[in-house]
Amino acid sequence: MSKFITHNSELITILGPTATGKTALAAEVAYRLGGEIISADSRQVFCGMDIGTGKDLADYNIHGTHIPYHVIDICQPGEEYSAYRFLRDFCAAYDDIVSRNKQPILCGGTGLYIDAVVRGYRLADAPVDEAYRRSLESFSDEELTARLASYIKLHNHTDTETRERLVRALEIQEFALAHPEACTQAPPMEHRIYGLLLPREVVIARIEARLRRRMEEGMTDEVQRLLDEGVLPERLMRYGLEYRHVTRYLMGECTKEELFRDLFTDIRRFAKRQMTWFRRMERGGVAIHWIDGTLPLEEKVRQIITPGV
Repeated sequence: MSKFITHNSELITILGPTATGKTALAAEVAYRLGGEIISADSRQVFCGMDIGTGKDLADYNIHGTHIPYHVIDICQPGEEYSAYRFLRDFCAAYDDIVSRNKQPILCGGTGLYIDAVVRGYRLADAPVDEAYRRSLESFSDEELTARLASYIKLHNHTDTETRERLVRALEIQEFALAHPEACTQAPPMEHRIYGLLLPREVVIARIEARLRRRMEEGMTDEVQRLLDEGVLPERLMRYGLEYRHVTRYLMGECTKEELFRDLFTDIRRFAKRQMTWFRRMERGGVAIHWIDGTLPLEEKVRQIITPGV
């Protein structure tokens, strides 16, 4: 197969809900275009968290060629990772790829991270300000939520689900307003955004099959190792559904049958929330070209590398 390089000021994004085959498609596209992949996954940044995050690193080997990837395995379990850190890491990876005349391809399912790049969020790494936090103590959650909404559109409930998160979100926004020089923003670029769309029953079947495979591959052993290495259970349970449910199982809070049942249910709900985020991006003016995920791989690749043909 021939390879060619496109204009490197353009970012190709491949998004979609979990279990739709984004990584395999992105790797094939990267092979054809001489590209490299930037991951937009909030958990694949952590080393040693492989099975539960679905890194599927074998997907990056195409026709005997290793496709370079970025923003994977860059943090230790237990660290905090934020949208700000992702945006900073994205910019570094993008600049590096473009400087070598390669095609950058953003691939993942974390809507906030993709949105931050595509719609040009300005984010700051605000330090904790105890005096500022004390100044908010007399305000109700409703008042603080309204204040936050005056700064940013509240795309989901992540920033407002607890008092701690709400105060932190306000702290970040007000720090960014006071210190614009400390903000990070993706550089100007052209965007081509593709989404993989599958019938819901197909996605559900894929989620179930993948979950069974991960259980067989040792997902519980992976979580036990992380606990043995000193990662706190409460921290692990913040790293997404797989780690939350498996940690509960290892702590004796549910049976193995309940683990599978509850995790399967929650992953299905998560896939639905992902689609809700992407549809909201569209309503906000982001053009996403949806590709039928049931098509043969070659046809899906063709729609991306020869748009409009």
